[in-house]
Amino acid sequence: MASTVTTEPSQDSASPSRPGYGQLLRTRGAWTFLLPGFAARQPFAMLTISIVLLVQHTTGSYGAAGAAAAVTGVSMALFAPYSGRLADRYGQRAVLVPGVLVHTLSGLALTALALAHAPLWALFAAAVPTGASVPQVGPMVRARWGAKLQDSPLMSTAAAFESVTDELTFVFGPLLATALCTTVAPAAGLVTEAALTLAGGLLFAARKSTQPQVTGTGHARVRHTSALGVPGVRVLVVAFLGIGSVFGGMQVSLAAFTESIGEPGLNGVLYGTFAAGNMLSGIVCGALAWKAAPHRRLVVGYTALALTASALWTSHSVLVLAGLGLLVGMCIAPALITGYTLVDGLVPAGARTEAFTWLTGAVALGQAAAVTVAGQLEDRLWGGAGFLVPMAGTVLALVTLLALRSRLVTRPRNRTVARGVGHRVPVTVD
Repeated sequence: MASTVTTEPSQDSASPSRPGYGQLLRTRGAWTFLLPGFAARQPFAMLTISIVLLVQHTTGSYGAAGAAAAVTGVSMALFAPYSGRLADRYGQRAVLVPGVLVHTLSGLALTALALAHAPLWALFAAAVPTGASVPQVGPMVRARWGAKLQDSPLMSTAAAFESVTDELTFVFGPLLATALCTTVAPAAGLVTEAALTLAGGLLFAARKSTQPQVTGTGHARVRHTSALGVPGVRVLVVAFLGIGSVFGGMQVSLAAFTESIGEPGLNGVLYGTFAAGNMLSGIVCGALAWKAAPHRRLVVGYTALALTASALWTSHSVLVLAGLGLLVGMCIAPALITGYTLVDGLVPAGARTEAFTWLTGAVALGQAAAVTVAGQLEDRLWGGAGFLVPMAGTVLALVTLLALRSRLVTRPRNRTVARGVGHRVPVTVD
């Protein structure tokens, strides 16, 4: 019979009764990857809107612009999990360095082709490597938190903190991209995105000491299985597809709306308001001590998201649209945070980067589909028809979530280390 010993929490993962941001940010070594991680993920928030504004300018069609952005998003969604698996197996640096180089070159190629009025198929050809090589910095930062905190109660706070960080980039990213594209040059947004990706990605990759232990090297080679084999992860993928439909539908529809009223500069302001709501609710979520189980919180939060997203198509003024966008953003953060928190209980540590990239890829895929459909609706139907996409995406995802919510129930961790059959391979600590 295997004997067990209870592990004591380390200095890195102290577990106060009410964990908060202050305790989280005092985690030893956290700032060494947080600051470069923030710099490296900033360009991602600029990518889709920069492509939409550039291609729409050169072709005059939101449908073409949405399709080009969609190809980028689909490519990212398909390649992101593979990138995460490679990072789990060989280390984040080994994936990041070649990735940022490819992304920079392909992004500049896409820009040059658009300015040369190349045919749409040529833009698609350049969009594929641009999306495939998007650095998965957010999932990598989350994986570093997991390695640092080791199942501490602070993991939920870390998930909230990362959601806030993501949304902070989505406050500034679209504003910066829109300002560059509308006041400097239509290509300025995409060129800046490529340059920032190169600088930020290499800076983050240089912080090698905080990356999680790799699972594909050493004497004790770990048999690696896909995170998508976990039923709960597949449910979360569907939920995150719906969240992606909100992001994509909002980006195209807000751009079309502000163009129709002769105020294209308001696009970044309206999208920034939407992202600000997400960020503010994320701050609150991380500061609260939740008693409800994560899978129940996800159902409640997602229901609120579907209801608010379903009202977007009814708005016909800037103020109403800004208010509804703020509410939708406030409903997205709880769903995102809870989904990422559930990964910690559903997925083994050695596959978490891959799991996070499946969720990030699902958002990108949902966004890509939404950008394509919303662009076609804006071109072919009435102004604002693109807002039907977030409604459809979130409602369908909610139905799936309600039907399969039992797969999200996680088994409680007893925080014990077994000696005997099934023992864990020792993990080095920074």
